[in-house]
Formats: sequence, structure tokens, C-alpha cells
Amino acid sequence: MSGYMMNFKRKEIKYLMNEDQYKGLRAYLDNIAEVDEYGKTRINNIYFDTPSFSMIRTSLEKPLYKEKLRLRTYGHTDSRTNSFIEIKKKYKGIVYKRRINGQYKMAYDYLVNDGEPLEESQISAEIEELRRLYKNPGPAMRISYDRIAMAGKEDKNLRITFDTNITWDDRSLDLASDENGHQILKKGEVLMELKVPGAVPEELSKKMSELGIFPTSFSKYGRGYTDMIRRKASKPVFEPQIATISEREVRAYA
Repeated sequence: MSGYMMNFKRKEIKYLMNEDQYKGLRAYLDNIAEVDEYGKTRINNIYFDTPSFSMIRTSLEKPLYKEKLRLRTYGHTDSRTNSFIEIKKKYKGIVYKRRINGQYKMAYDYLVNDGEPLEESQISAEIEELRRLYKNPGPAMRISYDRIAMAGKEDKNLRITFDTNITWDDRSLDLASDENGHQILKKGEVLMELKVPGAVPEELSKKMSELGIFPTSFSKYGRGYTDMIRRKASKPVFEPQIATISEREVRAYA
């Protein structure tokens, strides 16, 4: 799994585009970037949070610093699939990702059933400290999506990803079980992320401006959470409600 980075720092800029914008941009990008060796991949995540969803609720407030804990796999998942326990932090617009890997069953048992850590390392200690801070957060939401990743032909620091078929699920919280999620994007929409150490290349920025593609605030877990709250709020009042969300939070991710 040497193609997967375990520790990095970068800017991640998100853009939401329609099908025509995507086709126009891909035609341009094919000249300067190429699809990586994995091609189109299904990415599966379990986000961990407190019973009151305090981690994502804090994130929706857009603080200078925020953090998330998740378990990730790529493609079909079973007990032996390679998986990643990740801490994703964001401070003043810079994303820091730290992660360790191991067999899915071992990673799941560690996070969910208080099993043994995957390894003894600095990153493992940071994960354990985060779990202590939030009093052992549990599996809160499953987020999955299809991804095409591209890397610059000349500029190796340029990485572009396109995500479609993004779904959330708060019931099937085991990546080895069947997926049955709710769609986050509208039909034809594509979420792009530019992952760069510094500024966006000037020519690429100009091309996106010509196509009417501009940066947007977008959190997959945040969108899934707000949709979940809306759905629960529409149910009969005698059913228990797991959390509340302010009107400002809803508007921010509508």
C-alpha cells in the first residue's frame, strides 16, 4: 500500500460543479494531469463522534481549528481488507492528516470494541489521546463515495480528486456490511478537491473561472449530519431525537 500517504500537510480546496463544468474541466486537465494507478475507487468511511455529535457540531461552527476521527477502506471490505485509522485536522485552512493502517477487523475492534491498538507509534498515541479527549467516540455515520484521483504530470504536488455518488448512512456502521445510504449530491453534481501545498496554479485557476467553477465550503460528514437531522425532525414527535441543529448551521450547508 505504498501509494497511500500516511502523514501530510496541505491545502484542500473544494468545488461543486455540474456535469457540463466537469466535462469542460476534465478536457483541460487531461493535458496536465493523469488518473492515478487506482482509477475509479469506492471509498468507505466510518466517522466517529460523541453521542451528541459534538465533533461535527463544532466543525459546523467553522472554528480556526477542528478535527475528525474516521476509519477508511478502499473498495470491497472484509475482515482482512487494509484499512486506515485517520485523524484529520484543519487549522487556518491547512489540512493535516495522520493515519495508521492494518486489517479492517483489527482496526474496527480497536475503535468499537476497545481492542488492541494497531501499532505503537507517535501517530497511534495521538489517536489514543483524541479518543480519551472525546471519551471514546463511537461510530456515528458512514460516508461512502466513488472517487477518481488525478496527479499532475509535471507538477507532482498537484492532486485533484472528483467524487460522485456520495452517500451517508447512520445505521449500517460496519464497512463490511451492505451499504444502503442516502444521496448527498444532486443528480449530475461532482465534488472536486484540489490538494496543493500552496497556491492553485494560475492557468488552472483561469480555466476554472472561465467555466464558472469557484471554491465552496463542503463537508461530506457535515452534509450527511444536517440531512440526518432534517429527516429525524420530520418524524413524529414521540420518536427520540438524537441531536439538534441551529438554523444557521442548516443554512450553511443547504
